[in-house]
Amino acid sequence: MHCYQKQRFELKYRIPSVLEGPIRDFVSGYLDPDPHSAKQADLAYPVHSLYLDSRDLKLFQSTVNGDRNRYKLRVRYYDRNGNSPLFFEIKARRDSVICKQRAMVRRAALPELLGGRPPTRDDLVEREDAQLMALMQFCAYRRALGAVPQTHVGYHREAWLTPDSAVRVTMDRRVRTGPDFDASLATELEGLTLVFGSLTVLEIKFTDRFPRWLSALVQHFDLRQGSAAKYVDGVIALGEHRFLNVRERCEVRRRLALRAQG
Repeated sequence: MHCYQKQRFELKYRIPSVLEGPIRDFVSGYLDPDPHSAKQADLAYPVHSLYLDSRDLKLFQSTVNGDRNRYKLRVRYYDRNGNSPLFFEIKARRDSVICKQRAMVRRAALPELLGGRPPTRDDLVEREDAQLMALMQFCAYRRALGAVPQTHVGYHREAWLTPDSAVRVTMDRRVRTGPDFDASLATELEGLTLVFGSLTVLEIKFTDRFPRWLSALVQHFDLRQGSAAKYVDGVIALGEHRFLNVRERCEVRRRLALRAQG
């Protein structure tokens, strides 16, 4: 798979919420708040993702099995505004390296693209070659897998970064999930299942060397690196059986076809 975004490394930690403030104080000496975070009183902005997978959950299984080369398909969005773009993303792992392709897509194009229509430049907010290639790759993977909408994952993210984004530290609070078989693009989180309980997901992302000050952060707070796969852990929390019902899958295809027809 070609990558149209700089490759990076990504480390994840599950931390108690009481560490958010001390970690914020630590990283603020080295990083600036993300522009989206800076606009929020609590420095956290909402993030929502619609995850796609095959009817037999091949992408889910690839992570559970620990495949060294794997990817996820998701549509990221930040609100319910019908004029806001959607971000079609392929997040791939090659050994320990993360590579993400992303295309900014008009929201109105979602039903037809998920229904199988080939993508065009008219689907894009910005008609760049790299974004068209990313969207074409996303649709090719979706078609090959027979991938359909599976879950909605939502949380509030506090983000800190260097001016060139070479280092990025995020804290994702109260990650929640629920089934979303018809691509409703919901933003409500009440009633959804907590994926990691009361724990916050701390992610450290960097494109080159692991900075010494980040090593000091990990040591100072005695952080333990581990897995925090929001989609996969969410499916486990909800129960795999909820996503393997043949009758529901047929209903999904019917609803998507109706939406694509207008």
